[in-house]
Amino acid sequence: MSYNRTRREFVRDIGVSVAMLPFLGNLPSFADSRSAARKQRLIIMFSPDGTVPKTFWPDTEGADFQFKEILTPLQPFKDKTLILRGLSDKIRGDGDGHMRGIGCLLTGIELLPGNVQGGSDTPAGWASGISIDQEIKNYLQKNPATKTRFGSLEFGVMVPERADTWTRMSYAGANKPIAPIDDPYQMFSKLYGHVKDQETLKSVLDDLKDDLIKVKANVSIEDRKILDEHTSIVREMELDLKNAGSKDVGHAVPVQEPAIRRDNDNIPAIAKQQIDLLVNSFSADFARVATFQFTNSVGQARMHWLNVNEGQHDLSHEPDSNLPAQEKLTKINQWYCSQMAYMAKRLSETPEPGGNGSLLDNTTIVWTNELGQGNSHTLDNIPFVLVGGGLGFKTGRSLKYAHLPHNRLLLALAHGFGHDIAKFGNADMCADGILTGLI
Repeated sequence: MSYNRTRREFVRDIGVSVAMLPFLGNLPSFADSRSAARKQRLIIMFSPDGTVPKTFWPDTEGADFQFKEILTPLQPFKDKTLILRGLSDKIRGDGDGHMRGIGCLLTGIELLPGNVQGGSDTPAGWASGISIDQEIKNYLQKNPATKTRFGSLEFGVMVPERADTWTRMSYAGANKPIAPIDDPYQMFSKLYGHVKDQETLKSVLDDLKDDLIKVKANVSIEDRKILDEHTSIVREMELDLKNAGSKDVGHAVPVQEPAIRRDNDNIPAIAKQQIDLLVNSFSADFARVATFQFTNSVGQARMHWLNVNEGQHDLSHEPDSNLPAQEKLTKINQWYCSQMAYMAKRLSETPEPGGNGSLLDNTTIVWTNELGQGNSHTLDNIPFVLVGGGLGFKTGRSLKYAHLPHNRLLLALAHGFGHDIAKFGNADMCADGILTGLI
């Protein structure tokens, strides 16, 4: 059934609230021939302070690799995983390793002069160019066939409230950092237009109950199935948000505190809710590009739920000879990997609305870091792990390169979307073109 009407015209004609629009965005009946193509998506996930090389990088290349301890949570997705070793952030200039690590990670270009002092290096400011996630977003938003409601969504988990070079990785342009949203209530409010905290969180679906009945009576069987899936996910999210807020926190909670406190020990709960919201936003086609940022460069999370009481950044400075510290850092990075695995699992369980396969078949998740290793502050061998089929890269492999500029991977991400730019970030790093061996 084809209605030859826009979503807004449909809403107007059957007399329902414009609040229904988010639930109609991915229904096949409102898709035209231009949007029938596969919906490609990208998620870039960040965790800080480098990795532990000996428990991270596989010993062998090619398809016969075995996961080391940190990457074992990805075992169910081995055939969908691509590990890239030997990519280096070769951008130099102002700022310390952590600052250039996160500020140049997705921009591939130098930091501007500024007054943020890092370590013993020269002070610096924001990045001097756009980040690859926003470059791809802009490319998709220019085409009516790939334009979405938000274009991109920036998720965070315990990102510090301060705004400085260590806390931002996405940039709309030179000197234009984008702050991630690290409160699930604020993200829910952005997606569905409701308030941000549990005390006043009204049910979106209860408010639209009558409208949903009316819409279902006027759409196809396929549309009803997708609408039911979307509303089911939203209902689960509403319950998760409310139930999390009702848990006993062990002391009297002041009225002004949100239901899920922005607290170190709540990182696992916040991460789960943010991942669920991200998957839901992709299912509803709110956006096709997202970033997911855990804490910040120089991140100092204390992962008590792993029986690790030291701050992550402090541990990352310990020498390789400190085996207990290395074991704790391995557990920390394995936990971050488990979050990527949960993200992949949720995407794999979610059917592609109006299409074939799952969301994971059409999404590429990139997990990366601002450093190769924390105790040396090296920008060589930046971790890049990719999962999913969104960009058509050949997965199920571990590849090793000879310390190539990571700009070439950023180029490849753009090309994967059909955005065939010749350079990105510092042009000198792109002289040899996109990263080879991915397809």
